[in-house]
This record gives sequence, structure tokens and C-alpha cells, in this order.
Amino acid sequence: MAGQPPAGFGSYPPEDVTFLLKDLGDVAIERGTEDREEAIQAGHHYAEMLPVEYRPDPSYVALFTSALDRGAERLALAVGVVTELVLRERPDPVLVSLARAGTPVGILLRRWAAYRHGVDLPHYSISIVRGRGIDRNAVRYVLDRHDPARVQFVDGWTGKGAIARELTAAVRAERLPVDDRLAVLADPGHCASLYGTRDDFLIPSACLNSTVSGLVSRTVLNDELIGPGDFHGAKYYRELSTEDVSLRFVEAVCAAFPAVRARVDADWPVLADSDRVPTWAGWRAVEAVAAEYGIGDINLVKPGVGETTRVLLRRVPWRILVAPGRGDDLEHVLHLAAARGVPVEERDGLTYCCIGLIRPLSRHGRAA
Repeated sequence: MAGQPPAGFGSYPPEDVTFLLKDLGDVAIERGTEDREEAIQAGHHYAEMLPVEYRPDPSYVALFTSALDRGAERLALAVGVVTELVLRERPDPVLVSLARAGTPVGILLRRWAAYRHGVDLPHYSISIVRGRGIDRNAVRYVLDRHDPARVQFVDGWTGKGAIARELTAAVRAERLPVDDRLAVLADPGHCASLYGTRDDFLIPSACLNSTVSGLVSRTVLNDELIGPGDFHGAKYYRELSTEDVSLRFVEAVCAAFPAVRARVDADWPVLADSDRVPTWAGWRAVEAVAAEYGIGDINLVKPGVGETTRVLLRRVPWRILVAPGRGDDLEHVLHLAAARGVPVEERDGLTYCCIGLIRPLSRHGRAA
């Protein structure tokens, strides 16, 4: 029997999302950036610990606000298009977002469906961990309550496609009677068939961590904290409530729905009839960059605006590669890189807007 959702978890209204996560409360599991990086590259799994939560300074928050104001309609357009693609394939979907980047996107898909079609879609947020698979107990909880054919997995964006591959592998290994395809706002890696755009553009929710994701941490899978019958874990950072912009992000995008409604109605049928078969071009591009820079572990190459932001917020970045002429999407990346003293290289011909390279460490924890 699967566990029960934690009561009062996260800062979103309960009707927007049900978190299928174990509340880790005040467990001290955070590790400093350098210590965590050394542990990960020494073989410890990233999901066994949490990074120290980044608390942005006012200038960085201003960049987020500017990006949201500037990009709300573009986001709303992507939300509308991908939601319509999902509804075309299953008119009554159960949205299952992948915590935590997928959570605000799942909420936005749910809000568009209500705005445009008057339907109230169930939305759960569950954990998937690269190299460890999907939360079986959370999936069981959903399937005990809903027709498996209705399940639609949702994430924020694709990088090189590691999570898309992880999801497919988990569905096959567990023989789950569900569709393994992800619906995402942006698919620059060309590894999804349900997307709002394949442009690598700034999704402002990638700029921040928990303060734009319902005050929820990254998910945790640690045998000392997560038992066989538990959901994967996470922390609710209630102490950050005064800095929380989670609903501000959602409401700003929803406010742009009327402005993009006609464009969504025109665009999604064209996309639906186009060739959306994944080519995995992003994965090949990442392999080429890894080879060029002598990086033996492809997981140290993080492509796309969202993944590059994550590198700068919670890993040990080595350098950032950026495509020329994409300043509007890269202000926050350049801000973070400057703050951390990370070199930025402008590169023509990038498949992505930018790529973050994590510093490979020697066995002794020093830069290789």
C-alpha cells in the first residue's frame, strides 16, 4: 500500500497540485557546493543529499522579474500549445509532473485546460531520479486512483534528454501500463514529441530554486531517510515564505492567456500535423562538446538555459558556452557567472542557447 501525501506541503493552493513526496521536515541533509560536488564525482548519488538553498540577492530577483514580465506571453503561448497537444491525445488527462522543475509547468497546463476548456484536471507531482528511476510508490498511488491510459507525464524542459530516457527505462522496467512520453514547454534537445516549442529560451522558473517551485526542495532518495513504503523525499522551506514567488510566476503567465489564445488556436494544429518525432540531436551535440573539452562523463555537460542555470546555482561550474545574440535569454546566466568568476565563451553553431560545463575533479577533489 502506497503512502499518503503530506498535509500542507508546499506553498501552492492544494487544488493546483498534490505532492506525492515524503516530508523530510528539519532533517539536515544539505551540503556545501564544493563538498557536494566532490561527493558526487567520487560516486555518491546526487539525490542522497541536497545543495544549500540559494538565496538570491535583490539584483538577481530583479532579473527574474524582468524576465517574467518580458516573457510571460511567450511562456503562455508554449503552455497553450503543449496543453492542446496533450488534450488532443487524451481529452481527460491526469497530469503527473516531475518534481520539481515540472511542478509549476504542470500547474500551468492545468490552468490552461480550465481557462480554455473549463475542465478540472487532477495534477500530482512525483520524483524521478537519474540512475535510480521513478518513484514506484508514487506511481502506484496514482494508478490506484486513475485509469493508467489517462496519465500524462510533464516536465519543464529537456536538456540532452537524460530524464526522458530515465522515464522510458523506468516504465519499461516496471512494466507500467502508461505512456512514457513527456510533455514539456521547451524541447531544445529534440527528445520529446509533446512540446510548446523547440526553441531554447528562458523559462523564468529556471532562474530560481524552491522560491519559484512552491518552496519545495529537490527530491531526495536516501536509504537512511526513505523506507521501502515511502515516497521519495523533499523538504518544504517554510522559512523562505517571504521570498516566495511561486504563485507570482504562475499568475503572471496565466494573465497572458487571453493575449495568446488566438495564436494558440492557430499554431497548435499546425504543430500537431508536423513531424514531431524525436531525433535526439541534443544528445549528439552534448557528446561532441564533451569530446572537444576532454570530459569523460557526459553528465558533466549541461545543455540549455535551464540546465546551465542549475549548474551555476548548485554545482561547481568550469565554464559556460553561449550562442551569440541571445542576451535577453542569458542575463541571469551572465549575472551568476560573473558572481562566481566563471569564464564565459561565445561559440557559434551551438545547438542550444548555452551550455554549462561542470569542472571535472580528480580523485582527491581538486580540479582535474
